[in-house]
Amino acid sequence: MPMILSTPLLSEPSFLSYARVLTLSILFRASLQRGCVLHRKENLSRRFLLFVLVSSGLSPTLPSSGKTKSKNPYDEKRLLEQNKRRQKENNAPEDFPNFIREGFEVKVVTSEDYRKSDSGLIYRDYEVGKGDCPKAGQQVTFHYIGYNESGRRIDSTYLQGAPARIRMGTNAVVPGFEEGIRAMRPGGKRRIIIPPELGPPVGPSTFFSSKQFEVFDIELLSIQNCQRRTIAFYSDVVCN
Repeated sequence: MPMILSTPLLSEPSFLSYARVLTLSILFRASLQRGCVLHRKENLSRRFLLFVLVSSGLSPTLPSSGKTKSKNPYDEKRLLEQNKRRQKENNAPEDFPNFIREGFEVKVVTSEDYRKSDSGLIYRDYEVGKGDCPKAGQQVTFHYIGYNESGRRIDSTYLQGAPARIRMGTNAVVPGFEEGIRAMRPGGKRRIIIPPELGPPVGPSTFFSSKQFEVFDIELLSIQNCQRRTIAFYSDVVCN
């Protein structure tokens, strides 16, 4: 009948467990055929000894093949303060959201006034505006200021001296931007935080080399209806 090795009780002296292990190891070595190669015999003996040690709860401590990186509880605080310092240097707005970035993992820190849509877009309305929201095919006229995660201004129609115009539903802007302006009303002012999955493509053919969040302050000025006009062989879209 086979012997089942179990973990020794706490009251059993430890030297009895080691004696049992040594006895089993000696019996196993004696049962090997004399014609086996010496190094094969040693390998089998070591494997059996390791199996007995593990089964009896006396497994040795094996050296670790790699170091486990322990997470510093102050890393998040340090990264937050670092982001705040950069935003201050870039003269970002006082209520600008913070970004705790470590590699590709980013945590967005905002006030309770912000909301998050199902797509991942984060937004806050400063002024709601009046009238209807824009629909696909309509043209919207708006001002905007664009920022990166460090609060540095990357673009502004105010500085350009003229508002921007796009037709909704024509993929004229990145998905996050169109989603944010689609729910606005004329006269409304909104800040949107666009996650990378709703932002522009990245790569050598674009100005964007990494997946980052983008922040836009948008002021929707007006909405115009558009219609297609065809004259002879020429066709265009006119918005009133």
